[in-house]
Amino acid sequence: MQHTTTTTTVEYTDGETVYMEQEDEWEREGLLDPAWEKQQKKTFTAWCNSHLRKAGTLIESIDEEFRNGLKLMLLLEVISGETLPKPDRGKMRFHKIANVNKALDFIASKGVKLVSIGAEEIVDGNLKMTLGMIWTIILRFAIQDISVEEMTAKEGLLLWCQRKTAPYKNVNVQNFHTSFKDGLAFCALIHRHRPDLLDYSQLSKDDPLHNLNLAFDIAEKHLDIPRMLDAEDISEGVPDERAVMTYVSSYYHTFSGLQKAEMAANRICKVLKVNQENERLMEEYERLTSDLLEWIRRTLPWLQARQSDNTLADLQKKLEEYRLYRRNHKPPRVEQKARLETNFNTLQTKLRLSNRPAYLPSEGKSVQDIANAWKNLEGCEKTFEEWLLAEMMRLERLEHLAKKFNHKADIHESWTAGKEEMLMSQDFRHSKLNELKALKKKHEAFESDLAAHQDRVEQIAAIAQELNALDYYDCATINARCQAICDQWDRLGSQTTQRRNALEETEKLLEKIDQLHLEFAKRAAPFNNWLDGACEDLVDMFIVHTIEEIQGLIDAHNQFKATLGEADKEFQAIMSLVTEVQAIAQKYQIPGGLDNAYTTLTAQVISGKWGDVKKLVPARDNTLQAELKKQQNNENLRRTFAEKANGVGPWIEKQMDAVAAIGMGMHGSVLEDQLNRLKEYENAVVSNKAIMEEMEKIHQAVQEAMIFENRYTQYTMETLRVGWEQLLTSINRTINEVENQILTRDSKGISQEQLNEFRSSFNHFDKNRTGKLNPDEFKSCLISLGYSIGKDHQGEIDFQRIMSIVDPNSSGYTQFDAFLDFMTRENVDSDTAEQVIDSFRILAGDKPYILPEELQRELPPDQAEYCIQRMQPYTGGDAPREALDYMSFSTSLYGESDL
Repeated sequence: MQHTTTTTTVEYTDGETVYMEQEDEWEREGLLDPAWEKQQKKTFTAWCNSHLRKAGTLIESIDEEFRNGLKLMLLLEVISGETLPKPDRGKMRFHKIANVNKALDFIASKGVKLVSIGAEEIVDGNLKMTLGMIWTIILRFAIQDISVEEMTAKEGLLLWCQRKTAPYKNVNVQNFHTSFKDGLAFCALIHRHRPDLLDYSQLSKDDPLHNLNLAFDIAEKHLDIPRMLDAEDISEGVPDERAVMTYVSSYYHTFSGLQKAEMAANRICKVLKVNQENERLMEEYERLTSDLLEWIRRTLPWLQARQSDNTLADLQKKLEEYRLYRRNHKPPRVEQKARLETNFNTLQTKLRLSNRPAYLPSEGKSVQDIANAWKNLEGCEKTFEEWLLAEMMRLERLEHLAKKFNHKADIHESWTAGKEEMLMSQDFRHSKLNELKALKKKHEAFESDLAAHQDRVEQIAAIAQELNALDYYDCATINARCQAICDQWDRLGSQTTQRRNALEETEKLLEKIDQLHLEFAKRAAPFNNWLDGACEDLVDMFIVHTIEEIQGLIDAHNQFKATLGEADKEFQAIMSLVTEVQAIAQKYQIPGGLDNAYTTLTAQVISGKWGDVKKLVPARDNTLQAELKKQQNNENLRRTFAEKANGVGPWIEKQMDAVAAIGMGMHGSVLEDQLNRLKEYENAVVSNKAIMEEMEKIHQAVQEAMIFENRYTQYTMETLRVGWEQLLTSINRTINEVENQILTRDSKGISQEQLNEFRSSFNHFDKNRTGKLNPDEFKSCLISLGYSIGKDHQGEIDFQRIMSIVDPNSSGYTQFDAFLDFMTRENVDSDTAEQVIDSFRILAGDKPYILPEELQRELPPDQAEYCIQRMQPYTGGDAPREALDYMSFSTSLYGESDL
């Protein structure tokens, strides 16, 4: 048989509320499934007769006896208790249609919108439409008023069956067809409410017909529920859902008188669930706090350590470790701290809303303890990073000084090489007069050279002293070399004096001297010294940090190049002396005339050094230009970082001000709008994280370039990091506060106007915009809202009682959440320990104690076990040994007992 399905919509309206229920329906030309049609006809007929018998009549054929509308109107009057309009008594078709329409109009007047059901189909005996109409009546008058935890009627009836049958073996109600096939669900419902009517333990899942017939017989005989179903129809095939729902609804209404116990159990479960959730949040807070404080304790020694082997490589390694810590290790802890504070605030709000005492963390684990530890950690981070940078600057300078020391020492030792042997020589003993005079002049030139080198020795000693003062790691080697140079210099001084005295004693014997050689020696010696100094300056190493410093070196070098013209003239003059000596010696054939007895310098030496100077000048140009380019790159890095920082820094400050303004309620908008704006700020912060990551890369490049100052911005990477973290923390904290205010507002039923009034008064007395009121400000705020506080001793006692409520931790101030909770508590009722005691008294059958089996019968297993483990034994008289004291247990849930 072919058929198709359509959907008939039945709408139930009650005031402004519309209940919608979708039902599958055969098309007008189609037929119902025969098995379901049979079940529905039997069930709906029995249901109708269960009500019609009250009027002294019955029906046998549901599709025939409702056609004239008379019994249909009678059925509606019985089940509604109201009187319908007088029916038409004629037997014509239009009389029947008029009566059926009166019935349908009455159904519609009860808030039911009938779709696809017309009076003509009922009059014509359309079975499908007749069954659909009866089902609509059953839904409206037998099932619609079933409500369990704000669910729809069908869902509520199903949940009622599930709860009532939950303790029973082999029963798992998931629907209104297959779940009832074996009959155990019907038997379980009867046994749950009337255990005296059957022995459930004797039933077997393998005997569905016996189970079904047993349940139907007992329901008919003892519960006055007519037999609406056939056991064979239910156990074979798929039962009709509407038929089963109709029959089960009769059970529900029969047992509805026992709903007080179920409501009492629901209330207890709700209270216990709140308590268990609060305990879970407390345990989570203790765990997170312990973990965070332990991490801080382990991290602090590392940040406080100042050990180093005084090498730049070791400091750079420590800096890289610190960057890794800031990038990988700390961010998760920042999130953990924010989550911990959020959980703590949420817990305190839930405790206030459920009239529980405020939660006091274990010693050393309060929010303030965490804040202090975190502040100490950030302080150690700052000092550690400052120490690293200062040490790197110091070691960089030490490396430069050490290289400069060794360079000058190399030059000095190269100059002094062989000088002691020369001064100790006795060559003048066998010299001719002119040779002696030459030796004397040579010695005088040496003394001039020696005096000129005095500055270099003093520079070497000064550098060594500075290295010692700065604690250079290889001071022992520096000191040993410096001491050797100083000792040698002292010996050279004494040896020079001794040789000069010997030459003066021999001078009387020697007279003649070659003036040209003397002139050469006089002019060549200082020029040679100038050449040595020039070469030394041209290869001198330098360290600069700014463009101005390198530009100063370039200007000094340009000034030096300007003097090369005069130096070239001096070089040409000295070379002319050599040329003249060569000419005279060649002209007059003077033996040894080319040997200058007055100096060890030769034209080749002077010419070679002069050539070296001319080569070093362009090399020095290249070195200075390369350093200038490096400093220009560093300047670009400074400007790049400053440009980013000068944008991000004010943006963070602006966002902080905006978030603070929302937290203070300065905009006066509704809380949901404030929450949306905060989340927009949070999204903006998250979306700008890429900018911070880019700045971290720029900052790393700045540090790698050894840039320690930036005159283009007041912001450092550390201040931006701290500002960024504070902004995230502030947003999360403010979101949490607003959500708690919404929770308080909704749970306490206060209006937005009341909330705005409370916020306006609070902000008015919060002069410093700290989000807190001291006791005097709080008292003034209460008075401004019409709260009467006397000025006498009793008034002070009353005010101290109020302070103990809004400031349970005795912190000395009142926050807005606690203020709001107090003001709403003054006007809104909430659940109390007395309500819970009354609920337990219902379960206990008005006894002052309750038995474990009563808890296990009425409460879910986990909730029942929770109560049994925590209830004290009942100590009153005339009670079984296993009796439990539910009164002290109830007061302990609200902090009103020492339990």
